[in-house]
Amino acid sequence: MARILLLSAYDIDSHRSWREGLVEHLGEHEWTVLTLPARHFRWRIRGNPINWWMTRKDDLSRSYDLVIATSMVDCATLRGLFPNLIRSRWVVYFHENQLAYPVSDEQHSSIDPAVVNVYSAMACDHVVFNSQHNRHSFISGLEGLIDRLPDFVDKTLSEAVAGKSSVIPVPLQDDLFQDEFNHQQEGTVASRQLPTIVWNHRVEYDKGLDELYAILAELRYQTREFRLLLLGKRFRQHPEVFQRIADEFHEHIVVNAYAGSRREYLSWLQRSDVVLSTALHEFQGLSVMEAVALGCRPVVPDRLSYPEMFPASCRYDSVSQAVELIRTAFERPVISMQRFSWSSMIPLYRDLVNGDLINGS
Repeated sequence: MARILLLSAYDIDSHRSWREGLVEHLGEHEWTVLTLPARHFRWRIRGNPINWWMTRKDDLSRSYDLVIATSMVDCATLRGLFPNLIRSRWVVYFHENQLAYPVSDEQHSSIDPAVVNVYSAMACDHVVFNSQHNRHSFISGLEGLIDRLPDFVDKTLSEAVAGKSSVIPVPLQDDLFQDEFNHQQEGTVASRQLPTIVWNHRVEYDKGLDELYAILAELRYQTREFRLLLLGKRFRQHPEVFQRIADEFHEHIVVNAYAGSRREYLSWLQRSDVVLSTALHEFQGLSVMEAVALGCRPVVPDRLSYPEMFPASCRYDSVSQAVELIRTAFERPVISMQRFSWSSMIPLYRDLVNGDLINGS
């Protein structure tokens, strides 16, 4: 049994689900879990060592065999503030990386969050990414940053990080594969004349809302027979095109709301036929993976992490190709996502915790 300190400095839903899964499925170990709320992003990524020094100093002063931290944690600073943690083995898990984050028109670019990520990757013994796309974007982003810096740094830094890195996706919760939700329709779906399309991304500028509008407009031009579910999380401010979609396609929209519970959300996915992604930026695509696990045919862009997960027959590189994939979706079989379940992936995480994972895997 190992004594493990688990740190989540920006505990959004996906991070919380991941860390809870670790504790649940690796219950043979003794876990201490420290979290911080997912708000005040720029303060949180720079200030989490101060936050925890003020509130959880006793926990951080104990001895641990292993520290697992999300990429929002300033691992280098924490390891320096608490000498007892220097002797522990450290793993940093990148759900996302700040070297690859796009900047909206409303944001001011700063390299501070990216540098925190770099210091953490340098300070930890093992660096884990949730997709090959995430790892590649981090390493290439680091090389781009190195080219911008004035002196005393070269690509041996990016090579060192790459050499101690691995890829382990965030697993899908096992309830997706239970009889209550998992239908994996084959014969019944093909007889439907009115396909239901679900779009379940966050309503933000990096999720391709202009492309979503263009696809829906072309789909309506070719056939008026489709239903639409807009289930993405939304915020007080969102791109204007989203309201335009809601107004112009209202006759097709069955629901335009963020589900009030996970059960309700999964129920909507279960009743859908096609999951459409227009993402310009994301690192794994959990929302699409969940929908596919519940029987939706994926129609996804030929970019990001999607080529790692779905065959070319599900990927598009133009609006017209996306529309064709939607119209012919029922001709393709459903795709099993069982390999991404917690039950299937826990051996990899057990190897990670035990120190048996081979770097570069």
